[in-house]
Amino acid sequence: MAGGVVHFEIPADDETRAREFYSSIFGWEFQVLPELDYSLAMTTPLDEQGRPAVPGSINGGLFRRTGQLTAPVVTVDVEDIDAALQQIVAQGGSVHREKMEVPGSGWNAYFKDSEGNIVGLWQNAAPS
Repeated sequence: MAGGVVHFEIPADDETRAREFYSSIFGWEFQVLPELDYSLAMTTPLDEQGRPAVPGSINGGLFRRTGQLTAPVVTVDVEDIDAALQQIVAQGGSVHREKMEVPGSGWNAYFKDSEGNIVGLWQNAAPS
């Protein structure tokens, strides 16, 4: 659904400590992707298409805090990430990180909104 919040990301100074924290409190499971310095956070079960099975729920990620990404990020689904980035710039926002392919899944990017917040964009890959 274009325009919906579909993912979240939480920065951490100590990723192991953060995974243990969220796992012990909320029961989240993590898939560590060391080659990306990233962990997928499974907050809800997935259906056969790999989407959250519980309506209204989303999964997310955990990453090492950097100088530029220091606060949680929400990610919004769009039909065309390139067009969305153009609209964002036209409305006074800026591109924080260009479009990046997530092989087999789609593309994501980060933008800075009119208030200086960093927000993510997500475009699904076309079904094959």
